[in-house]
Amino acid sequence: MHGMLHAEAVSARRTSFDMKPRRAHFRPQAKAVIQLFQNGGPSQMDLFDPKPELTKQAGKPHPGDVETFQLGNKNIIFPTQFKIKPYGQCGMNFGSPLPHMASIADEWCMIRSMYTVNNNHPFAISMFQSGKPFFGYPALGSWITYGLGSENEDLPGYIVLRDPAGYNTSGKAVWSSGWMPALYQGTEFNSQGNAVHHLHPTTNRSAKAHGRSLELLSRLNKKHHALHPREFELEARIKNFEMAARMQLAAANVLDLSQETKETRKRYGLDNPTTAGYATRCLMARRLVESGVRYVQVFPPLKPSFQPWDSHGSLKSGIQTISGMVDQPTAALIGDLKQRGMLDEVIVMWTGEFGRIPITEGADGRDHNRNAFTTLMAGGGFKAGYTHGATDEFGYKSIEHRVSVPDLHATIFNQLGIDHTELSFLHKGRRERLTDPEVTGATIVDQLLS
Repeated sequence: MHGMLHAEAVSARRTSFDMKPRRAHFRPQAKAVIQLFQNGGPSQMDLFDPKPELTKQAGKPHPGDVETFQLGNKNIIFPTQFKIKPYGQCGMNFGSPLPHMASIADEWCMIRSMYTVNNNHPFAISMFQSGKPFFGYPALGSWITYGLGSENEDLPGYIVLRDPAGYNTSGKAVWSSGWMPALYQGTEFNSQGNAVHHLHPTTNRSAKAHGRSLELLSRLNKKHHALHPREFELEARIKNFEMAARMQLAAANVLDLSQETKETRKRYGLDNPTTAGYATRCLMARRLVESGVRYVQVFPPLKPSFQPWDSHGSLKSGIQTISGMVDQPTAALIGDLKQRGMLDEVIVMWTGEFGRIPITEGADGRDHNRNAFTTLMAGGGFKAGYTHGATDEFGYKSIEHRVSVPDLHATIFNQLGIDHTELSFLHKGRRERLTDPEVTGATIVDQLLS
């Protein structure tokens, strides 16, 4: 069991920075978030948002202006590539490549009216992760751990699970803490080999020698900190070193998937080479939030691409390939959380950075679309079995009950008990916020909540 620290109230006026748990502004519905980020921009009109007009008018010119990103686009309507039909008692629509996610339709809250500010991958990803379409700002997970701390003193509050083969688009910038102390940045855990990077010494040393080194380091740190009591970066670094020592035991135990039943491992897809990598990360995510980690970020497979949902060409086969890797583990995660009585307190988010356009790129692809995309939410008080918003007849623009990225951030904060207008960080004389009113503004979308 994870250890609880004394709770402190959320405050923007900190005298020190740490990961002690803090009381929320008001009673929270949820206490943790798992973000399943789908790099590249899943095609909403092929997976979630049926548009009969795309099939009826296939091959004809689109009647309006369509914003494009790449060269090679033709103003020709490209039909929906998969059968989309309603599932569950709620009648939520899913495309045929996602049968497992469709089977739990009554658990999802589907937002079909998302929109963002940029149609270039790095800037759109930065917008979704930090609320700003440029780099150097704290990620959502950093804001959440800064505001609420962690419930486990032996593990980081914000953990990143990526494909061990490498990084998706924008790499480590996606989980940066920006100008906040490094204590709040995402910490990478491995889904193969040692759980944590650089956690164990590269050369073997006796326990006695290791203990003496740690004791000396602790004395030097305390002496230096006493001479520089207002150096928050130093304070955060010292606390990171102290946590690293505790993590040597805690991380290995939490991430030991051999403790899971054969049935659970099969349900996630750990026995299938196609799904095993992503399944491992999803199961690790469940174990981490179960152990008190506040925010877990899961990234998709690097193959076939470092942005596997980027459907510029071979859209149909590309979507089938990546869907086959992430569909079963995603549904298993939701079902597992529910079975364990955790889903009410854990927000699960399945999303890309933007969507796709209705016209043809090349012979069989779709270009980027910032004007409409679909995001799936589950748990944490989001309304289950509910589809929100609508796009135009071709799925190009969100036109009904539109939801911006900052709106979604504000709504997630609300479920965690955080007032998005109150949580701020003093940086260069300015009170910075995730939902910056001078840049984007934000509104809590009450219709998404149960």
